[in-house]
Amino acid sequence: HDTKARFQTFREAVKKDVCGRAAKVQKEIEFVLAHEEVANIFSDLQEKGELPLRVTHNDTKLNNIMIDNRTGKGICVIDLDTVMPGLAMNDFGDSIRFGASTAAEDEQDLSKVSCSMELFEIYVKGFLEGCAGRLTPREVELLPMGAKVMTFECGMRFLTDYLEGDHYFKIHREEHNLDRCRTQFKLVEDMERKWDTMQQIVKKYQ
Repeated sequence: HDTKARFQTFREAVKKDVCGRAAKVQKEIEFVLAHEEVANIFSDLQEKGELPLRVTHNDTKLNNIMIDNRTGKGICVIDLDTVMPGLAMNDFGDSIRFGASTAAEDEQDLSKVSCSMELFEIYVKGFLEGCAGRLTPREVELLPMGAKVMTFECGMRFLTDYLEGDHYFKIHREEHNLDRCRTQFKLVEDMERKWDTMQQIVKKYQ
């Protein structure tokens, strides 16, 4: 999850515009460009030595947890090929992006898309309890930013793939990646509206 590098890849995709699709997605392109600071924040903090590398999963979606059908309890984490050094905030953020959204990742009706503060709070509580004091105060403080960064990064990747001809993410309909991109950007906007609440929730369990 090198969001800074992903941003540069996106800019190249816009510049080359190999499929001639950039003109019809100017709103989405402008959204990414306006959020360059979000793309850079964790890389910049790492360079300053403020963020430690952790062993991270890097694809912390709910469907990468094996759950017992009878008890409803988690058994283990799966899909371990993505495990590598990374940032705790990114693992947290990817979970929120996927698990606290009120709609499917490819929902076309954006009025259904928001970041549930109820689910966000449940996950913050469980995540911090699971980490059992191992995170630094700076890492905990940046958990909301992790949610925003990972959601933004994913939307940017969907948009990049759309501009490049849908060669990475599997699609099942025309403009599928564009629909995915729009849900992620809607989530980012919703997080920005609820930013104070997200920070207050984290402080509650810090």
